[in-house]
Amino acid sequence: MYAIIESCGKQYKVTKGDVVFFEKLDTEEGKKVTFDNVVLVSEEGKVQVGNPYVKGAKVEGKVVAHGKAKKIIVFKMKAKKNYRRKQGHRQPYTKVEITEIKASNSKKEEKAEQVEA
Repeated sequence: MYAIIESCGKQYKVTKGDVVFFEKLDTEEGKKVTFDNVVLVSEEGKVQVGNPYVKGAKVEGKVVAHGKAKKIIVFKMKAKKNYRRKQGHRQPYTKVEITEIKASNSKKEEKAEQVEA
């Protein structure tokens, strides 16, 4: 079973037990975090695609750590003009371990959606 979730302006494919690096989240270490923006859920060959999100689907995880990525160098230069700028950047991240993927599979919910439509 896997899911595709949307967080921090990006989409991530996750399964139970994965460790994923997200952009910095405002959650303390050791706390639970829930992702409600689930774009797709695949379970035993059955795929649910949201429009834009799957109703009732959630992905839960636990914040393992916060940190900074490796330094990247941003270097600007204009030839023959004596213009050089060197700058470093370290992107902050949050390390999350995925603990559970919940999909809305109950037949009552599917019948209720068909009645509404």
